[in-house]
Amino acid sequence: MYINFWYPVGRSEEITADEPFRVQILGLHFVAFRDEDGQAHVLSDTCTHRGGALGKGWVKDNCVVCPYHGWRFSGDGKCIAIPSLGPGAKSPPRAKVDSYPVQEQYGIVFAFLGDLPEEERTPLYQIEEVGQEGWRANNLVVFEVDYYYERSMENGLDPAHNEFVHPTHGYNGQNPEYRVFDFETVQKEQGIFFWSTFESSAYEDEVMQKVRKTAGKTRAGSGTYGPNVLITHIHLTDTNWFHQYFYEAPIDENRTRIFFINMRNCMLDPEYDKPMEERNMVIAKQDIDLLTHLDPVRTPISNTKEVLMPADKPIVEFRKWLDKWEAQGWKIDQKTLRDNRGDIAYAIPSPDRRTTGNWVLDTIPCVDPAHVQAKAAE
Repeated sequence: MYINFWYPVGRSEEITADEPFRVQILGLHFVAFRDEDGQAHVLSDTCTHRGGALGKGWVKDNCVVCPYHGWRFSGDGKCIAIPSLGPGAKSPPRAKVDSYPVQEQYGIVFAFLGDLPEEERTPLYQIEEVGQEGWRANNLVVFEVDYYYERSMENGLDPAHNEFVHPTHGYNGQNPEYRVFDFETVQKEQGIFFWSTFESSAYEDEVMQKVRKTAGKTRAGSGTYGPNVLITHIHLTDTNWFHQYFYEAPIDENRTRIFFINMRNCMLDPEYDKPMEERNMVIAKQDIDLLTHLDPVRTPISNTKEVLMPADKPIVEFRKWLDKWEAQGWKIDQKTLRDNRGDIAYAIPSPDRRTTGNWVLDTIPCVDPAHVQAKAAE
């Protein structure tokens, strides 16, 4: 898991001015709420007084209120009222929590969980088909899975699994001539992308027959942006395409929340929204049933702990990007975090930590960048 990237926090409608929205991302808790102008705010969840969970409190006068002693934190993370001091008393400078940059798009509230200044941040990934004529988006789908997010990302980069996991993407392993066609992996901004071709059977359901009625070749592309955005392009014919986007939020080392947006340039009538959503979730469940039982649960610590094939090249290239971000000092030290759980309250550093001091919560531990050099020497 990595700091200094944009992560989906919740659906837009989940974050209100009526009550705080509490969520776990990257192993830590956050609280989100809106002010009276409708602006969403995302703060570290831990009150710096006695450790109360702000997300268990309430929203009042554009602040989230700690349920333990009533301390009020505004959208910038500063405590503006401490009831025990009496009306109008000034709060001490250390009475503050981290507040994170926020963007709201595609019905999702995103937060930049890191301390980079704006000019150094990787931009939020933009879906170019949104708003374009001839494209339609399904309703946003959000679901949780019981496996590590990197396993989810790498599954989307795996052209070989379709033949065996997804019946409509191949021949259930019954094709004696099956092989993964040659393909190239291309480096993109903050990630990789590749196109591959695979043989697929004819569709049995009436809806998908409107896209393609016979067996044939399907051209598909997959790629990544940052550590947690997966892009999949499925071109069933020369003109009938599905472009899918997965913004993934690691909850912890064993769970992931996925925000899924499906774009299509065919079957544009709204009556196909529900059938397409149901079909996509059937395919997702086929992956989920498999990934839930992987061993080890998390990505192997070294490529030598797996027997990798040429078809796994996109996964290897994705892991190289992860190594780059680890070398920047952005990879969370999950072992230290686990070992200190219950003894130390951590926060992901916000941009304000670069310009101000007097912070109470410890900065979340990150892996020493020298670890990358040690891995490279193996």
